[in-house]
Amino acid sequence: MNNIRNFCIIAHIDHGKSTLADRLLEFTNTIQVTNGQMLDDMDLEKERGITIKSHAIQMEYTYKGEKYILNLIDTPGHVDFSYEVSRSIAACEGALLIVDASQGVQAQTISNLYMAIEHDLEIIPVINKCDMPSAMPEEVEDEIVELLGCKREEIIRASGKTGMGVEEILAAVIERIPHPEGSEEAPLQALIFDSVFNSFRGIIAYFKIVNGVIRKGDKVKFFNTGKEYDADEIGVLKMDMLPRSELRTGDVGYIISGIKTSKEVKVGDTITHIMRPCKEAIAGFEEVKPMVFAGVYPIEAEDFEDLRSSLEKLQLNDASLTFQPESSLALGFGFRCGFLGLLHMEIVQERLDREFDMNVITTVPNVSYNIYDKQGNMTEVHNPGSMPDPTMIDHIEEPYIRASVITAT
Repeated sequence: MNNIRNFCIIAHIDHGKSTLADRLLEFTNTIQVTNGQMLDDMDLEKERGITIKSHAIQMEYTYKGEKYILNLIDTPGHVDFSYEVSRSIAACEGALLIVDASQGVQAQTISNLYMAIEHDLEIIPVINKCDMPSAMPEEVEDEIVELLGCKREEIIRASGKTGMGVEEILAAVIERIPHPEGSEEAPLQALIFDSVFNSFRGIIAYFKIVNGVIRKGDKVKFFNTGKEYDADEIGVLKMDMLPRSELRTGDVGYIISGIKTSKEVKVGDTITHIMRPCKEAIAGFEEVKPMVFAGVYPIEAEDFEDLRSSLEKLQLNDASLTFQPESSLALGFGFRCGFLGLLHMEIVQERLDREFDMNVITTVPNVSYNIYDKQGNMTEVHNPGSMPDPTMIDHIEEPYIRASVITAT
């Protein structure tokens, strides 16, 4: 356990997280990088050049004669996928904060940093793209020092393109990020931080073991749902899933137990043993709060159930998607879906089409309003057609955000 390090990479959009992750994988001989952004394996990610899903991968690295296991999670930079970042942070003890040398500290840099600080993560600041002619490492260092209150010498200058600074980053990960805390003797407690649906093997849950040991064939239970399963296969995450006979405290891995129903796996749940269960679940993540709503309807009415199962499978892979059934006079039966933003909505629509072959109609995105009548009763209204008679309305509450504007001095 002393030789395990779990860390994630956080940054604003396009500050070079995935390229730097490629260099780390190459330097530790985990994989041969062939066409860049190896962890972005979805077609949509490659086409748009953005990270949509967090990706966990295990690296092995020998430092000062000792072998270390480094579990890296590459995260998205766009605000619409910030829930992915919060889940990754919950499975780590440290974070690489990447800042572009030519653009400096930007909105998501700060937003993701605050999230990491709330979880008491050890932050390693890295200035990326230092090889570019437009790089301003001195000015960006000033910004980072002001933001973090760290020493100048703690900031690592690197380049995901040339591989500069990669060795220093790996050394900093080993020396500065604490190893996982926990007891192998305690009852099993493993936090589910992600899940995917496989049409042959059922639902695969990714987890981090906080306490205890899990072995292949163990009888386990999911704490919040109370469902019981056999651990048919467990293993670690490299570029592919590698089976192992046991995983110990601090390890990040996956479990396959033939789960077919998506409702049975909840991201943030705790896996424990049936025979010797833990007393309480690990504190999971905050519930997701959708910002934008839209109706999603099948083009053919008979595809309603197919659309429901497609959304359930997609929700396994993207826990920030919320949906509930609704009906419309013009479009029939469909679902009212909640998204974190307009890009998130666009990506979900695209994934429904590509991954599940679902042709859908999406209504104009809107937000919810709380309408209070003269008696003080509150109704949530999602579209103009549901607005009560104006004479009955006492007042209307609409959503608002608290925003910070950061400008150069």
